[in-house]
Amino acid sequence: MNSPFTKLKIKIKQQPFSQISILILLISISPSGSLSAILKPPPLPILPIPSSSQISWQLDEMALFLHFGTNTFTDSEWGTGHVSPSVFNPTQLDANQWVNVAKTAGFSRVILTVKHHDGFCLWPSNYTDYSVKSSPWKNGAGDVLFELAVAAKEAGIGLGVYLSPWDRHEDCYGKTLDYNEFYMGQMTELLTGYGEIKEVWLDGAKGEGEKNMEYFFKSWFSLIHQLQPGATIFSDAGPDTRWVGNEAGIAGSTCWSLVNQSSLTIGHTDANYSGGGDPQGQDWIPAECDVSIRPGWFWHPSELPKSALTLLDIYYKSAGRNCLLLLNVPPNSSGLISDEDVRVLQEFTELRRTIFSNNLAINAVLTASSTRGSSIGDSRFEPSNVIEEGIFGYWAPEEDQSDWIIYVDFATSVSFNLIQIQEPIQMGQRVVSFHVDILSDGIWQTIIKGTTVGYRRLVRFPIVKSQRLRLVIDEARADPLISYLGVYSDPFSVVSDAPNVSSTSYFNASRLIQPVDGNLSSRTSVQI
Repeated sequence: MNSPFTKLKIKIKQQPFSQISILILLISISPSGSLSAILKPPPLPILPIPSSSQISWQLDEMALFLHFGTNTFTDSEWGTGHVSPSVFNPTQLDANQWVNVAKTAGFSRVILTVKHHDGFCLWPSNYTDYSVKSSPWKNGAGDVLFELAVAAKEAGIGLGVYLSPWDRHEDCYGKTLDYNEFYMGQMTELLTGYGEIKEVWLDGAKGEGEKNMEYFFKSWFSLIHQLQPGATIFSDAGPDTRWVGNEAGIAGSTCWSLVNQSSLTIGHTDANYSGGGDPQGQDWIPAECDVSIRPGWFWHPSELPKSALTLLDIYYKSAGRNCLLLLNVPPNSSGLISDEDVRVLQEFTELRRTIFSNNLAINAVLTASSTRGSSIGDSRFEPSNVIEEGIFGYWAPEEDQSDWIIYVDFATSVSFNLIQIQEPIQMGQRVVSFHVDILSDGIWQTIIKGTTVGYRRLVRFPIVKSQRLRLVIDEARADPLISYLGVYSDPFSVVSDAPNVSSTSYFNASRLIQPVDGNLSSRTSVQI
């Protein structure tokens, strides 16, 4: 009986075959029965890399902070802890309105101050009477956190809680063992009674002259991760996200997600280190930028919100510098987010929609100095990946290259003043420095120089016009990987030839936003 291989021999004798044809035929009758390409594996991640919950946190980009409590009704920021619960009576409280405002404005999670420094609790804790159950609101039967949890779940918005370590009401504060037991008891209530908690927020804030005591942070963090394994923990020192080091919502123009956690201390922040991170850091703890839409953190009837243009500037300097923007929008004494704050958020949303709805590179031709796997026909790391939104597809250069460049040909001259660059952070943060050139009269001219990219880098510069652009990675911790490249026109921001390093906050009322004219002839290189 002839085997399949005997038949193959006969066929080969009957017709002239080249060696390549024979090889193809042999592969076609392999045990798998199919022809499969040999692919080049993805590059190795460079440590440290983010956890799943840290990636989820970073993808959210913006969160809404909700400072609410007895301070809302007493026109104060730091309550004494001795204000009667009877002042708390938000007769029109509507958690659905809070969540809808957040979602409509593009915020992916909300974080509620369930207990601020005054110790008043927005849920009916079993460990204290200083809470909503002692207030006239809903005759003491209300639970703000429960209403927010239900609204957030229905809207598909993540929920976070801020539980202040400093407590100016409880007598056990200052007694280390007793208070740590009290705090962990309250934390357990929060993390077991309200569904999924995406973020737990705490800080080291405490007034001078207050009782001195030790917080058992390691025990707190272990409990949180045990009860809510998907939650990120924010504090001055992580362990999952860190404070940027100021309350202006502004990160350093160089901002690493990497730090050495041993160099961070809760309650004692080195603003420069927290704001910039550490390229030699061994821990992945990205920065979170907190800022309030108003001068205060709690609602005050005499205050007005920042303008939409100011929020846009903060967005560029927070979410646009590899951080999450945590914008505080405090509900008023009626229990609603004020109309003037809602209008500013609507304008802020419209500004971002106008700017980012048109990536000029989407129909451009993209090429690169080299592409990983191209020599064997592997197209998974092509530069065309960088116009697809998301971080899980990316351009990767071939190994051991002296140049790392992505070229963009728009086919016709276009005007732009904003670049967005993203790295696939699941592979580690790599880019140390970069610059962007345009082709002008046959000569490449540098328009910006920058440091660090991370999850998202947004870079503004005076308006330029060109048909061709190139992104050049000058230095990296490993072969650079780029997941997204966006080229935009921002008609609202005014960028001078000098870099904007101001961290000033402006508290302007809402006003109509009009586009501004830019200088098309500018060719100045901006260092960022």
